Amino acid sequence: MSKITVPDLGEFKDVEVIDVLVKPGDKIEIDTPLITLETEKATMDVPATAAGTVKTVAIKKGDRVSKGSLILELEAEEGGETQVTAAAEAQDSAARSESPPPAPEAPQRPSAPATEEVRVAQPVARGSYDFDVVVLGAGPGGYTAAFRAADLGMKVGLIERWPQLGGVCLNVGCIPSKALLHAAKVIEDAKEMAEAGIKFTKPKIEVDKLREWKNKVVGRLTGGLSTLAKQRKVEVIRGTGKFVSPHEIEVTSEGGQQPRRVSFAQCIIAAGSESIRLPGLPDDPRIIDSTGALELDLPKRLLVIGGGIIGLEMATVYDALGVKVTVVELTDGLIPGCDRDLVRPLEKRISKRYEKILLGTKVTKLEPLKTGLRATFELVNKSGEAPKSEIFDRVLLAVGRTPNGKRINAEAAGVVVNERGFIPVDRQMRTNVQHIFAIGDIAGPPMLAHKASHEGKLAAEVAHGEKRAFDARVIPSVAYTDPEVAWVGLTETDARSKGIEYEKAVFPWSASGRSLSLGRDDGLTKLLFDKTTHRVVGGGIVGPNAGDLISEVALAIEMGCDAADIGLTIHPHPTLSETIAFAAEAFDGTLTDLYIPKRAAR
Repeated sequence: MSKITVPDLGEFKDVEVIDVLVKPGDKIEIDTPLITLETEKATMDVPATAAGTVKTVAIKKGDRVSKGSLILELEAEEGGETQVTAAAEAQDSAARSESPPPAPEAPQRPSAPATEEVRVAQPVARGSYDFDVVVLGAGPGGYTAAFRAADLGMKVGLIERWPQLGGVCLNVGCIPSKALLHAAKVIEDAKEMAEAGIKFTKPKIEVDKLREWKNKVVGRLTGGLSTLAKQRKVEVIRGTGKFVSPHEIEVTSEGGQQPRRVSFAQCIIAAGSESIRLPGLPDDPRIIDSTGALELDLPKRLLVIGGGIIGLEMATVYDALGVKVTVVELTDGLIPGCDRDLVRPLEKRISKRYEKILLGTKVTKLEPLKTGLRATFELVNKSGEAPKSEIFDRVLLAVGRTPNGKRINAEAAGVVVNERGFIPVDRQMRTNVQHIFAIGDIAGPPMLAHKASHEGKLAAEVAHGEKRAFDARVIPSVAYTDPEVAWVGLTETDARSKGIEYEKAVFPWSASGRSLSLGRDDGLTKLLFDKTTHRVVGGGIVGPNAGDLISEVALAIEMGCDAADIGLTIHPHPTLSETIAFAAEAFDGTLTDLYIPKRAAR
C-alpha cells in the first residue's frame, strides 16, 4: 500500500476540489489525473505518482486541500516507483491555465462503471497487433480521431461500412441538408425582395439538377477525406465491424468476401446512431426518414412527424420547393429544450407558410391507401377535439436517433452498453475497458457532429499517452431553419426547472441596422448572466446566421467573460454580431441604441 498526496501548489493553499476523477477499484497509471483543483487563477489536474489499484479515496468534491493532503491509498504495482515530477507538472498546469470557474451548466455525460463488473483484457506487447489504434466508424468523430492518431505517429486502421468516409453527417445528414437549405434560402430571399421593388419570376425547380448539385457538394468533401486518409497512411477497411474479443474486430463486407479479423492495441468506437422508426407503422416506401427526404422525391403534401431540429430543417426545404407541409409534435412546443422566446419568431413565420402545425399531438395510425397515407391524430395531455384524419403523399419520420451501441457486439470486448444503447465513458472518453474509447453519438447526448469531432481528437491524444480530459463547459446547438435558432450554455428553461438564479439581457433585432437592411427584423439576441459574478453562462440567438454568431457566446462562456468584456470589445458596424455586444451593454446599463429604464444598482 502507498499513499498519494497533494503536491506543492506554490503560493496556493486551501484549494477547492472541483472534481474527483477516480474511485475505489480503478486501475491507474503514472500521470493518470486523480482530482481537479481550482484556484482563483486557474484549474489544474493532480496526476498519479504511482501505478496500481485504488483502494480508498480520502477526499470528495467540494473539499479544500493543501500541500500534503491525502488524496488516496493505492495498492501499487510491483516495481512501481513514485515520480518526482508531479508538483512541477501541477504548477505548470496552473501557469498555462488561467481559466475561470465552470459555467453552471457544463455538458453532462454518463460515467464509466467500475472495471470489476466486466472482464478486462491484459495488455500485451504493442508490436503483436495489426494496429496501434483501430477506429470503428468514419463519421466526423471517427475520421478526426483516426487522422489525429496518425498525426501523432500511431499506426491506424479506420473501419467504415459506408462506401464513402464521412458517416451520416457528410453523406446523408449535416452537409447535404445544409446544401438544400441554402437553395431554399435563395428562393425565399428572391421572393421577399418583391417588397423592395425587385421582382423575380417564379423559380423553375429542376429536381434532378438540384439533387446532382447536392451530391457534388457531398462528393467533394468525402473525396477530400479519402485523400487525407491516404496522405496520413491511415488504412481504410471497408465493411461492418463487430467485436470478437477485447483486442479484435471482425469486419464483414457486402461483397461476400471472407470476413477479416483486425487486431488492435487500442480502439476508439465511433459507430454513431440510426434514425428511430416508430413501432407499428406499415412497411411502405412513402414513409421516409431524413435520408429518404434528401432524395427530393417531392410530394404535393408532406406530413413531418417530429417538430425537432431535423424535422423542421427538412420542412424548411420542402416548403421552399413548393410542397404543402404539416408538422405534428408530441410536446407543447417546437424544438423541445430550447427557450420559447427563441422559438417564437420561427413558429410565427412558419405558421403562416405551412398548412398546419399540430402541437401536443401524436399520430396513432398511418393507413396505406392508393391515394396516399391516411394519418390519424390524437391529442396528448390536453382537452379538446383531435384533428381530423388527413391523407398525405409522403410522411417524414423525424422523431430522433438511437445509438448503435447494441449493434457492434461490444460484450465480446467486455464493454458495457446501457439499456438505451449508449456506452458510458469517463472524461478521457474511456469505456470501462481501459484500452477502448467511445466518442460521438454512441457516447451520449448531445448527438452533434461538432461534439463528436472534439471527442475524437481528445480520445486519440489520450490513446497516445497525452494528459487530456473533456473539459468543454458548453456545447452549442443550432437549428438551420428559417430563421435559424442557436443557443449555448444555460437556458432559461433549465434554470427555472433547477432553481438556478440568473439575470438576462435581450436585444431585439428590430433595433439592428443590419437586420433591417436584410428585411428580417424578427430576431433577437439574449445573454444570461450568473447573478453573483455577472459572468456569461448562457445565450441564444434567433435570426439569419444565428449558427455562425453563437460561437462568440460560447467563447465568452469558456473564457469567463462578463458583460463589460463583451461590451467593451469593439464590434464592426453594421453587423449582426454587434447585437451580442448590444445585449451585453443592455445588461451593463451602457446601451445607447435603445432606451432601457435604469435598473436598481446590483
